[in-house]
Amino acid sequence: MTKQLRLEAKGEDAMVALGQQLGSAADTVACGLVVFLQGNLGMGKTTLIRGVIRHFGHQGAVKSPTYTLVEPYEFAQQQVNHFDLYRLGHPEELEFLGIRDYFTDTAVNLIEWPDKGAGVLPSADLVISITGEGPQRQLTFDALSATAQNLLEHLTPSHATRGANND
Repeated sequence: MTKQLRLEAKGEDAMVALGQQLGSAADTVACGLVVFLQGNLGMGKTTLIRGVIRHFGHQGAVKSPTYTLVEPYEFAQQQVNHFDLYRLGHPEELEFLGIRDYFTDTAVNLIEWPDKGAGVLPSADLVISITGEGPQRQLTFDALSATAQNLLEHLTPSHATRGANND
């Protein structure tokens, strides 16, 4: 069963705020989480991730780890790993990073361009697809696990439009 949630965000501040809500919702599920972020260049994937990381207490800059592929953030109660696989040449390169060490029972793993790591990455709990034009963004959250379905229950703001439950 897949649970889906659709939200809209207009502008960078709204994307960061939505990311902070996502971080807060991730705080409510006390186990590891794998999130795939899909969308064309410039859709706001890193901006959304910035909000998640700020929720956990990071005050500095959050840049996409395009060349290093992963940027880990350690917090008192949480590990958040930000992956950007855009420049990955072959999925097996992830093995050289020690990819499996990042996917623990307590880490939140946020992965941009997950298709580049197909066959090596674990399955996603949550897939976030971002589309839009100008400053307006439409985000579709597809919960693919019980953990992500629980997360969506905590993410549903009053202006959200729920998608249908699909079997």
